[in-house]
Amino acid sequence: MKINTLSLVVVILMAGISLVCYPLLAAAGEPTDQVRETVDAVVKILSDKELKNPEKEKERRARIRQTIVKRFDFEEMAKRSLAAHWKDQTPAEKKEFVALYTDLLENRYIRGIERYENEKFVYYDERVDGDYAMVKTKIVDKKGLSTPVEYRIQKKKDKWEVYDIVIEGVSLVNNYRTQFAQIIRSSSYNDLVKRLREKVNK
Repeated sequence: MKINTLSLVVVILMAGISLVCYPLLAAAGEPTDQVRETVDAVVKILSDKELKNPEKEKERRARIRQTIVKRFDFEEMAKRSLAAHWKDQTPAEKKEFVALYTDLLENRYIRGIERYENEKFVYYDERVDGDYAMVKTKIVDKKGLSTPVEYRIQKKKDKWEVYDIVIEGVSLVNNYRTQFAQIIRSSSYNDLVKRLREKVNK
């Protein structure tokens, strides 16, 4: 299964990447604060000199995984990515799909953020509509070129969770939805699951 490289870039950007974040919002709200909290936690792990040792790789990745799972609503992302095909699956199939989807994104996210550092992560806008919000950011590289990244988040109880990420106008969820639909249409849902297993187990 071909997973567009955009997906990898998107999850890499969620890390914050830089050791210094530059908030531009005069009074950021709760959604931005919670996104920034996750970014700061990941950056702290990445900047821990002890955890940079090769023998600490498993521990480092485990800590990153524990951090991001608190902010990402992987079940919601999986459901939206599978779209109309979600309702056709049994509870057991849904559970397996969410697990594979989570592993896929987490693995790509962790591998990505371990290769990048020192880009600037800028927060510049926040829009809230009830239990839904958008936190707009941009990544500024060493050459000064910026890439807009928007986090779409939903409030569940007292917590804001990411259910989609949009980079330069392209949605991570929509990107996967298109690919998943093509595979199911040309082959089957079982083939999609098989391909996801192969990706996760590489």
